[in-house]
Amino acid sequence: MEICLTNINRIHDVLITDIQRRLFKQYNQRKDEFNITDEDYDVQQTLLVDSVLHCETLNDVNDVVCNNQDIFDDYDSINVFTLEGTMNYIFKLLR
Repeated sequence: MEICLTNINRIHDVLITDIQRRLFKQYNQRKDEFNITDEDYDVQQTLLVDSVLHCETLNDVNDVVCNNQDIFDDYDSINVFTLEGTMNYIFKLLR
């Protein structure tokens, strides 16, 4: 499903903001045994922004969400990995 060009920038913005927030939360909850560094966090942020900015369809957004599934740990995020769930996730972010 193609995303209308007039909406794509807004979807990119809310998606980046939400996933960055989730990554930051995960980063702050890290355990010493994983030895996660600030550089790892920066690389993950860079890859995230790059992947989101290349999203042009709902399927692309679903791929980004599925590739970052470890940050969707709350009960409300269980259905986000389906195409319909991703669409509802985006609608929720846009409200």
